[in-house]
Amino acid sequence: MRLRLCFAATLLLLALPAVAQDRSAGLRTAFSRAQHLRHGINASLWFAQVQDYSAARTNRFNDAADIALMARMGFDNVRLCVDPAPLEQQPLGPEGMNADFLQRLDRAVDTMLADGLSVQLSMFPDEGYKTQINDTDEAVNRLAALWRRLAAHYATRDPERMFFEILNEPEVFSTRRWTEIQEQLAAAIRKSAPRNTIIATGPGYSNVDDLEGMHPLADGNVIYTFHFYEPHLFTHQGATWAEPLFWYTHGIPYPASANPTPEILAEAPDWMGWIELRSYWWVHWDAAHIRRLIDEAAAWSHKNNVPVICDEFGVYRDHVDAVSRTNWLRDVRAALEADGIGWTAWDYCSGFGVVWKQDNKPAKVDAQVVAALGMKLP
Repeated sequence: MRLRLCFAATLLLLALPAVAQDRSAGLRTAFSRAQHLRHGINASLWFAQVQDYSAARTNRFNDAADIALMARMGFDNVRLCVDPAPLEQQPLGPEGMNADFLQRLDRAVDTMLADGLSVQLSMFPDEGYKTQINDTDEAVNRLAALWRRLAAHYATRDPERMFFEILNEPEVFSTRRWTEIQEQLAAAIRKSAPRNTIIATGPGYSNVDDLEGMHPLADGNVIYTFHFYEPHLFTHQGATWAEPLFWYTHGIPYPASANPTPEILAEAPDWMGWIELRSYWWVHWDAAHIRRLIDEAAAWSHKNNVPVICDEFGVYRDHVDAVSRTNWLRDVRAALEADGIGWTAWDYCSGFGVVWKQDNKPAKVDAQVVAALGMKLP
């Protein structure tokens, strides 16, 4: 018995250097490929976040001219948000996915690659889908099976520029549960796409503190992402889908001035809202405060020796003055770049957009936002 245990231990020790070597090689690949994700843009509300995924809508929402515009503005990658539901919708093609939806997705991906853009294919389900993933192993298995099919389909593209993001803002608030889920989904992707780089995230809403609470995956060829919208009171003012306080707030400046005006404080619907609103000025949100928070993500990256990117940051534009919005975008972008963190702005043409686009007309570029992001006018 003792001899068998010694023999097993010897085999394990002999295997460890190979495992370490594989992880080290994967890390080198991940760090190298992170350089393709320096200045990106999110393509939202196109293949995700809506109810209508018909060809009539997706074909007119964005097209080859929009993708060419992204490239001309100087973006080097696009985060393409994809809802799993239409991929799973009948009738299924020979690859086990909806062939019509997949064909339109292919056209978008291949146009981006042809225009010199890298692609982050991000799994972007709705809240109900994510609730099922949190609650049941069956839903996790279902998503793993979909990832195996989707990764196999896109593994035929250039692995240097085709990335797979496991799940957007998982909303799984147990770190232990999310770790188990993410490992399973990463393994499913890796089985079908052995050469591509995977993008992983922390639990919850992918905030900096979610990132800080997780451990890197066993797979070395992984880049880690976080989202940055701090403070939400500023970036989401007037956003009716967010926290109720934000519904009422408008015209909050950035950086925080010396004191709020009585008119702004009067927007608070109750005394708790008043305190939260007033705290924006007590904290004195400015470039230095933002830099300290971004530094925390950089510190986690250095501590764990893994590459990190920021896949979302932006300001809802409907109820904020343009100067404050561009001030915040410039400060966040500068903080990320000072820490060597690649970024992907939210987003191309929705309420946070770098362009305005309506009624199927050509996109109109927001010159101030493009300048704040350090990009160029086409």
